[in-house]
Amino acid sequence: MTTATPKSLLPIGEIASRSGLSVPTVRYYESRNLITSERTTGNKRLFRRYTLRRLAVIAAGQRVGLTLAEIAEALAELPFDKAPTQDDWHQLSTHWALMVARRIRQLERLQGSLDECIGCGCLSLKKCHLFNPHDEAASEGPGSRWIRKSMEYDGEEAASG
Repeated sequence: MTTATPKSLLPIGEIASRSGLSVPTVRYYESRNLITSERTTGNKRLFRRYTLRRLAVIAAGQRVGLTLAEIAEALAELPFDKAPTQDDWHQLSTHWALMVARRIRQLERLQGSLDECIGCGCLSLKKCHLFNPHDEAASEGPGSRWIRKSMEYDGEEAASG
């Protein structure tokens, strides 16, 4: 890491303000190793300016629906001691676009399965594509398995009470 000048280091409040995040969120991202800080002798956090770019990448990932774990995995591929470049972003966004396309296909399949759902919430159908795909609950008997489970639980409580 190169030696930072005082002007190239920003306190946590300024990083938070400039990135549109709260101070606790910045601390949380640091605890998840998405960003790093340097500490003063008084233990105050100071962040390098490129942290703003990393925070922008995190925000972009969240905007497209990625988890922090997925974003961390992507950031781990980038150099940790400098701002992501245009090439870095292109590589990330290409990979993320494939992930988003996969999620869109999953949501479209889910949307299609809604047409086959009676929508009453009783879950008593032998084959519910939302709650009982491939009739996995058939071995548990007819009716709502959620209601059966709660009745079994109530019976256990009454017997032990």
